[in-house]
Amino acid sequence: MAIDYHNLRNWKFEDRVDRYTARDCMIYALGLGYGGDPADDDEFRYVHEEGTAVVPTFLATLGAPNGWAADPATGIDWVKILHGEHRMTFHAPLAAAGAVRSQTRVTRVVDKGAGKGALVVTVRDISDAGSGRPLATVEHVSFCRADGGFGQGDEPPQALPPVPDREPDCAVLLPTLAQQALLYRLNGDLNPVHALPHMARAAGFDRPILHGLCTYGMAARALLRACAPAGTQRLAGISARFSAPVFPGETLRAEIWRDGAHLQFRVLAHERNTVVLSNGVAGLAQ
Repeated sequence: MAIDYHNLRNWKFEDRVDRYTARDCMIYALGLGYGGDPADDDEFRYVHEEGTAVVPTFLATLGAPNGWAADPATGIDWVKILHGEHRMTFHAPLAAAGAVRSQTRVTRVVDKGAGKGALVVTVRDISDAGSGRPLATVEHVSFCRADGGFGQGDEPPQALPPVPDREPDCAVLLPTLAQQALLYRLNGDLNPVHALPHMARAAGFDRPILHGLCTYGMAARALLRACAPAGTQRLAGISARFSAPVFPGETLRAEIWRDGAHLQFRVLAHERNTVVLSNGVAGLAQ
């Protein structure tokens, strides 16, 4: 079944309300490697119940309409879908416990041409469930490798810029644990390619791979460490393109270019010197 542009463009999602606790925030932070140095007070506050700080990308784990693209009515060959880009804008700091409302809509369906695939962009507006205060906007860009050529579509989203053609202003090395994907999946993404060796091999990998959103969250961790220590500033947004998988146990190297509150970055698997997150853009707010 091919993509029907109008059907997909007007896809209806149910609103979701998700409740979370400080324990959920701490599990997310542990899944990003926080707490590896118990003497690091700045990072320890993300993994302790007293005055728990929240990594803003925690909101990537709440409210996503998981599995919707597998509905045959979408016309998407969901087995061949890839998470192409992830863009988050943060409107307010997140409390360590509460409830959030998520409202999702399809904003773009882009036909790249027969044999070239399609892009499907969803936007998720996240607000405080009680007050309605906006908390974040999440833009999820899916690359549907097998679904181009349906003949009608929207313009693609504005391209994320490449990093500057000069040496980065700083770099942050972050080790990953051999069991990091098993930790990160406790946030709710139970895709077996991240846990079961035979499923990873069926997907073309010799062993389970790390969740892309874990790498994304670790990029946020690196940006906070390098550019906003001790909570002096917060992330206003972070966007990046997924370029290559990470294998648990590898070291990540986040290279950062800074121009005031405007940040650009990329993340590499350090031992392989392979870019795994590219075209990274982020901003800082007071």
